[in-house]
Amino acid sequence: MSEFSTAAVYRARQAPARAHYDHAMAHAILDEGLVAHVAFASEAGPVALPMFYVRDGDRVLIHASRKSRLMRALIEGASLCLTVTLVDGLVMARSAFHHSMNYRSVMVHGRGTCLPSAEKEAALALFVERVQAGRSAEVRAPNAQELKATDVLAIPLVDVVAKMRTGGPLDDAEDMALPVWAGVVPIESAYGTPIDA
Repeated sequence: MSEFSTAAVYRARQAPARAHYDHAMAHAILDEGLVAHVAFASEAGPVALPMFYVRDGDRVLIHASRKSRLMRALIEGASLCLTVTLVDGLVMARSAFHHSMNYRSVMVHGRGTCLPSAEKEAALALFVERVQAGRSAEVRAPNAQELKATDVLAIPLVDVVAKMRTGGPLDDAEDMALPVWAGVVPIESAYGTPIDA
């Protein structure tokens, strides 16, 4: 199946023409991004945390201290919303109203499952490999205490929507003659020169 079986309640209502439900697009965005915002309802109110993540097939993995409120809430079955956004450009229009951004994003709704101890070390190696391929074989593996202190949560990719905006500004016809520059300012991410520690 090439499309997610996203429930109607999680399908895009605002700008639905920009929404996509195919696996390839969502996977590509998740694989390019580095930071996910994970939102959930805590006893003190809503919380959204930026987190490093890794896609592992048809699931997303996150990890944190087993004592964190995030892990405690999610292990107890709290629902979550995970989002990843890549900003590709600033869209400069002739009117204030039509300024925008070109972006690619993924939103995942669901619940997480704590990985059993037998799967934890291999899952944590995926995070190191995400930083640099082959690095998990070069560094010290987690020790027993580190493994005990860390939980890894798997979030299945089921209720998923990808959204994307491309192109220039959508100016109104009456604004086209205004003496204001309009267009797109591209945004690119690049790795710098490594700095020794």
